Amino acid sequence: MNDTLAGKIALVAGATRSAGRQVAVQLGAQGATVYLTGRSTAAQRSEMDRPETIEETAELVRAAGGTAIPVQVDHLVPEQVERLVQRIDAEQGRLDVLVNAIWGAEKLFSWDKKLWEDDLETGLRILRLAVDTHIITSHYALPLLIKQPGGLVVGMTDGTEEYNRANYRVGFYYDLAKMSVLRMAFAQGKELAPYGATAVALTPGWMRSEIMLEHYGVTEATWRVAVAAQPHFAISESPAYTGRAVAALAADPRVARWNGQSVSSGQLAREYGFTDLDGSRPDCWRYLVEVQDPGKPADVTGYR
Repeated sequence: MNDTLAGKIALVAGATRSAGRQVAVQLGAQGATVYLTGRSTAAQRSEMDRPETIEETAELVRAAGGTAIPVQVDHLVPEQVERLVQRIDAEQGRLDVLVNAIWGAEKLFSWDKKLWEDDLETGLRILRLAVDTHIITSHYALPLLIKQPGGLVVGMTDGTEEYNRANYRVGFYYDLAKMSVLRMAFAQGKELAPYGATAVALTPGWMRSEIMLEHYGVTEATWRVAVAAQPHFAISESPAYTGRAVAALAADPRVARWNGQSVSSGQLAREYGFTDLDGSRPDCWRYLVEVQDPGKPADVTGYR
C-alpha cells in the first residue's frame, strides 16, 4: 500500500466481482477509503446466483491495506442509492471518486438473435442493469462529488468509442448498453467540467473475470493453459489491470485532460506506467484491430 489517495473517498458501485472488485482493491491499496456496493452478500445472492460477495471484496481491500465499507445496494432502487449517498455525506462529507462498474447481465445477452427474435423483457432488463443503474447512481452521487473540485467519475464499459463505433458488439441490447456508457461519460463530462470534475469511460481488454476463468476451466494462476484452446486468450488481462488504471486516473492531478473521453486499460498503462500482475502491459484493443479481427494467427509480440 502507498498513500497516493490518502484522504480520498471513493464509491465503487458494482464491486462484488470482476473489474469492480479489483477497482475497489486498487483504490484501497493507494490509501482511499472505499465504499463498495453490490447485491450479493454472505446472506443473500443476487439473480446471478454467484458465490462472490461484497464482504469478500471488502476483505481483499483490507488485505491490500485499504479501508473498506461494504454496503448492500440494488442500484436499480433509487431509494437505496439515495440512502447510500446520504450515508457517505454524513460519514465523510465528501466524495472524490465514483466508479459505475455495475453490469450483472452476463447471463442475459444473446449472441445469435436479432432484435425482433430476442426476448423483449430480457433485453429491457439488460438495459436496466447496464444503463439505468449508472444513471440512478450518478443522479444521487454527483451533487456530493462536486462539493469540491477534482472529482472523478469512471463509467465501466466494453470497448472504446472508436472500436464500438466501427464494430457491432455481440447483439442489439449489448451493443446499445456498452455504447450508452460511452455517451454518458461524454455527457457527464460536459456537465461536470464547470465544477472542476472529470468523467471518463474506461474499458478493460479481454478480462479474466471469475466467469471467464470458469468458462475456460482455469484459474488466475493457470490461465495460460487456456491459450491452447483459444490462442488469442494470450492477450487477456487480469481485473487488477483495470483497477490500477482507475487508481492511476484518481491520483492524476491533470486528470481533466481525459474529460469526456473513452480510454482503455492498455492505453492508460502506457500513459501512467503501471503493469498487470505479471509485469506486462496488454494492449488488447490494438491487438483486436491489428491481429484478431483480421484473422491473423495469434501473436502477442509487441502487444503486451
